[in-house]
Amino acid sequence: MSNILTMSNIAKKVVKIEEGVEVSLQDDKVLVKGVRGSLTASIPAGIKVVIDNGEIKVKNISESVEYEKFAGLTRALIANMVNGVVRGFQKKLELTGVGYRARVEGNDLVLNVGFAVPVKVKALDGVKISVEENVITVEGADKQLVGDVASDIRAVRPPDPYKGKGIKYQGEYLRRKVGKAAKAVGAAK
Repeated sequence: MSNILTMSNIAKKVVKIEEGVEVSLQDDKVLVKGVRGSLTASIPAGIKVVIDNGEIKVKNISESVEYEKFAGLTRALIANMVNGVVRGFQKKLELTGVGYRARVEGNDLVLNVGFAVPVKVKALDGVKISVEENVITVEGADKQLVGDVASDIRAVRPPDPYKGKGIKYQGEYLRRKVGKAAKAVGAAK
């Protein structure tokens, strides 16, 4: 193997700083401010971030090939932060089932999904939850937080593979299973 440092294909792409976005470096952190708020990410050791002419470049300055993956990861995190403070991210979940309802009380989501007591899911700072008919929308500037809150909501009542009842992501494909009665009829033939 040669001593030439290679770099991740993702890390080679530059991140364009959009209008209305401020990006700054402090010690080993990247700070991104925009219309929807401000986000920070730490830079791993062996990775260098350079801001030049409205572009952000990420480089692997370590001698080890192991840090290649961190260069790509850092670039992806910075790109998500720039996109998040401008446009934001959102996840939509669907409620399926007779009597399944959701409503927002303050910052909390209250779910009636077949349990004896309604379940409350707290929204984290920087995440907004809204409900319209049977669709729950989770939105915010931080992609990871939006995904975490949506995952917590789905975990309250994951979709049932037999009847399809539960909370699922919008557009998620459910692989349905055949019940006992249908299996017995199929076996009797």
